[in-house]
Amino acid sequence: MMSNMLPPALILILGAVLIPFLKGKAKAAYMLALPIVVFIVLLNLSLGNTWVTQFWGYEIIMGRVDKLSLIFSYVFTIMAFLGVLFALKVKDNLQHVSGLIYAGSTLGVVLAGDFLSLYLFWEVMAVSSTFLIIASRTKASREAGFRYILVHLIGGLFLLAGIVLYIQKTGTIAFDYIGLTGIESYLIFIGIALNAAAIPLHAWLPDAYPMGTPTSTVFLSAFTTKSAVYLLIRTFPGADILLVIGGLMVSLPIFYAVLENDIRRVLSYSLMNQVGFMLVGIGIGTDLALNGAVAHAFCHILYKALLFMAAGSVLQMTGKIKCTEIGGLYKTMPLTCLFCIIGALSISAFPFFSGFVSKSMIVSASAHEKFFLIWLVLQFASTGVVDHAGIKVPFFTFFGHDSGIRAKEPPLNMLLAMGIAAAFCVGLGVFFQPLYNMLPFPVHYEPYTGAHIVTQLQLLLFGALAFTLLILSGYYVPEVRSKNLDADWTYRKLGRFAYSVLDKGLNSLNRFSEGILMGAVKTVAYFFKSATAHIALFVSVNIWLLLGYRDKRLEIKKARLYSDILEGTLPIGIGAAVAISFILLVFILT
Repeated sequence: MMSNMLPPALILILGAVLIPFLKGKAKAAYMLALPIVVFIVLLNLSLGNTWVTQFWGYEIIMGRVDKLSLIFSYVFTIMAFLGVLFALKVKDNLQHVSGLIYAGSTLGVVLAGDFLSLYLFWEVMAVSSTFLIIASRTKASREAGFRYILVHLIGGLFLLAGIVLYIQKTGTIAFDYIGLTGIESYLIFIGIALNAAAIPLHAWLPDAYPMGTPTSTVFLSAFTTKSAVYLLIRTFPGADILLVIGGLMVSLPIFYAVLENDIRRVLSYSLMNQVGFMLVGIGIGTDLALNGAVAHAFCHILYKALLFMAAGSVLQMTGKIKCTEIGGLYKTMPLTCLFCIIGALSISAFPFFSGFVSKSMIVSASAHEKFFLIWLVLQFASTGVVDHAGIKVPFFTFFGHDSGIRAKEPPLNMLLAMGIAAAFCVGLGVFFQPLYNMLPFPVHYEPYTGAHIVTQLQLLLFGALAFTLLILSGYYVPEVRSKNLDADWTYRKLGRFAYSVLDKGLNSLNRFSEGILMGAVKTVAYFFKSATAHIALFVSVNIWLLLGYRDKRLEIKKARLYSDILEGTLPIGIGAAVAISFILLVFILT
């Protein structure tokens, strides 16, 4: 049976360890084979729990197999294959190993049926993705990677604290629906929401993802946020707070994406916008809304990866990625341009592309449940998506002003990866029923109605009109700035302030305490260094006083004793008297 094999997560994680020992075509074939083997294992799984073991009296479930976990596992495995194919000619074992471990740990999170294995894979996911960020080997990528891992370790601590309290409260490490009912649930929610880049915990994403290599960013775009979406669907469906967070996520990133000059930062903010649609669907919590969130996650992983592939191809072939530095590339990179346009049409939810059949489910669910304000926000966001990701990315990258750059198409493996992703984007938009059949709840929804098509076309036209007017007015030129201020400004400033306060406050107290302690230690050490001599002097002087020695006679006695102490010729009788005196003192005190 397939269930007797290694769990899918371990196939990728352990398989990745062998990559540095392989070379040439064997290495390429091996890396491509790993996700294919995992996909075959997934196709042969039966619903229920598998890969179950006992650990310290708890049941560890590394294979909770149901329709929800399977559909996420399928798309993550497909994405692992596309990511490997896109990066196949990269000669960097760090990226290959980290990418497959990252994909494997994500599968571990999705298939985990207990909190222990979930947490372990969660942390492996954070560490492995950090290596994909620093793989650029630049100062900026190292700094971004440090900030990234710091934020995610803090999120992991929130998750761990919540898990510990949850286990203490329930007596089990198994999890499913939790709901926001107590401190433990809120801690778990914060830990998961941080990975989903939920506002205001989102700034790590546009800070870190653009720092990756042209190929590693493709992996980064697919796994972390969508694994968090999966967990939110599993544990917090119907949570009202997700409506608020999702509403902010679909709207606020639009403005940042419009202002950004770096194409990959535009796509990073666009990624947040799309995850916002998913969180709104989870917050609504109905079968239609949850199906929409799952379907949109599936489609989003593929079209967002396609857009990052196109941007990565441009960066790989030109060494540039800013809107003001590129343009006119359609002349020498027509296939990459075509694939980028397909990704842009998909994210814009153009009819007969994948985004249309998934996003419309969420919008329809908000209207059906009479969330009028949320419905309006989603409509606004749908128009904004057209402006920044649907038009801005392909326009400034491949059209716009002619930069004079005449770069060639990327290598064949990169074109194949983009071509397969583009085929999924078109195929899912036209043949959507197989996707609907995989969704966790029965689907009674028809995307291609007259009302849906007309409404979406109106939104697309309004978005295109807004972009055209901005271009013609001369105001819509991406600013040549390194970074727009985001929520991370607050904790960066607060962090520096806190460091200054702690340095001047606690460290000053530490130095003061250390001075007192070391002074006392030095005094005691000096005393015990010549303890016998000091006691002998004390005892002798008191005896001489009793015998009537005063003034000059006493000073002569003391001088002779000092001399004997310094020369080490202390009389035996005095030493014996000191010892007897010490014994008597101890006897009296006890």
